[in-house]
Amino acid sequence: MAGAGLRAAARRWLPCRGHGGPRAASSSPSCPGCGPPGPGAHCPGAPRPAPAPAPAGGAELSAHLWARYQDMRRLVHDLLPPEVCSLLNPAAIYANNEISLRDVEVYGFDYDYTLAQYADALHPEIFSAARDILIEHYKSLLMKIDAFHYVQLGTAYRGLQPVPDEEVIDLYGGTQHIPLYQMSGFYGKGPSIKQFMDIFSLPEMALLSCVVDHFLSHGLEFDQAHLYKDVTDAIRDVHVKGLMYQWIEQDMEKYILRGDETFAVLSRLVAHRKQLFLITNSPFSFVDKGMRHMVGPDWRQLFDVVIVQADKPSFFTDRRKPFRKLDEKGSLHWDRITRLEKGKIYRQGNLYDFLRLTEWRGPRVLYFGDHLYSDLADLMLRHGWRTGAIIPELEREIRIINTEQYMHSLTWQQALTGLLERMQTYQDAESQQVLAAWMKERQELRCITKALFNAQFGSIFRTFHNPTYFSRRLVRFSDLYMASLSCLLNYRVDFTFYPRRTPLQHEAPLWMDQLCTGCMKTPFLGDMAHIR
Repeated sequence: MAGAGLRAAARRWLPCRGHGGPRAASSSPSCPGCGPPGPGAHCPGAPRPAPAPAPAGGAELSAHLWARYQDMRRLVHDLLPPEVCSLLNPAAIYANNEISLRDVEVYGFDYDYTLAQYADALHPEIFSAARDILIEHYKSLLMKIDAFHYVQLGTAYRGLQPVPDEEVIDLYGGTQHIPLYQMSGFYGKGPSIKQFMDIFSLPEMALLSCVVDHFLSHGLEFDQAHLYKDVTDAIRDVHVKGLMYQWIEQDMEKYILRGDETFAVLSRLVAHRKQLFLITNSPFSFVDKGMRHMVGPDWRQLFDVVIVQADKPSFFTDRRKPFRKLDEKGSLHWDRITRLEKGKIYRQGNLYDFLRLTEWRGPRVLYFGDHLYSDLADLMLRHGWRTGAIIPELEREIRIINTEQYMHSLTWQQALTGLLERMQTYQDAESQQVLAAWMKERQELRCITKALFNAQFGSIFRTFHNPTYFSRRLVRFSDLYMASLSCLLNYRVDFTFYPRRTPLQHEAPLWMDQLCTGCMKTPFLGDMAHIR
């Protein structure tokens, strides 16, 4: 029913019809190459016509605004034929930074959610086990924050209940802004805010919400810091006690996805004489069984170096922990490690010894991982490696972006925002009523677009028009990002990724006009030239 409601809501604005305002007749001559423009339109290839006289005021001004609204709707509608959708490929790789695979000689990989992609069925198992651990043992808001540290209103939850926007603002001293000192931890752990940055966080967020909801609904007092620590410890115990490893090992067909594609990626790289290494926090016995399932019993011959239980992210910064060699039974050797041998297994260690022993440095190394902080941040910022982020949610988000409903909603939302910005110069009462109606429609469109991704939080990449806090760090810490490692199969091993030029705000007016109306056929461009 919710989906039907969204489709019904979308149908109210998709057709080219307005709010009953009169439609203005076009008196401007046709422009070669652009077709008949609206009033005040201009094409770069034709002389600019004289601006139309401004309406006198009152009802005439209101009619003038609605006419501009209708012209813009018609232009946006004409810009988006059905074939414009499905332009993005969910299996594509997206570049934040220019990178040529021709220059990459060494490929490194995390294991969980990188080499091994896990099914969603794993999340309820982690949730239930951590809940049981918590039961045996007992301001708490879950919210979405943008790149500028502002809470996206409508995404704050206490337990399972939404928190009113007014209360959120009151909690932070009359603002939506989260101070820097609360979020300043390099690894996403400030003194009072924890960032959930990977797909492993989903069971933890769900358990936190359910436990808080239980306390609140039963009128039980609790300390928020104690509750968070207990939930975090319970989730950690699921990993420390090996419960997650046991579930996956018992039914790899159920939990491990795309194993054959992982094998194809690794085999292809080796065939092109690339060197491979694996650095994971998981234990050898678990990794060995998973890799045997995906690749086969000789999987270690594909890798030049294999490191397990590395203890990332401290692996990248702590120089004190030495490498230890493991035998086939998982027993530790005592001998000092002077070289890292192919086919052998090493535990812990540190990146500085790794660099010294392998001499794999700088941009000729490309490392893939799913956690921006634990896997990628140090490697990019401190050591100059190239990095690739694995974001499984990306595939679903792109499929939503490719829908006709999303494309029409976003494009009309952008065009309507441009109308609001330019027409706010009209300050009479009738015009202000029109602008208020447009503002209300814009907010409705934003809510519809958000709900297409997730009814509670929307897209993981956007808080309405701003990037999310996660998205900004994705750009900072990764050269490439993709839904799964198998996306590499769609590109040659010497392919160069070029990031698309996206507009800065001082470039945006021209870009937005072209995006929303095409060939500068903006109906109000001539009228508003004096403020451009």
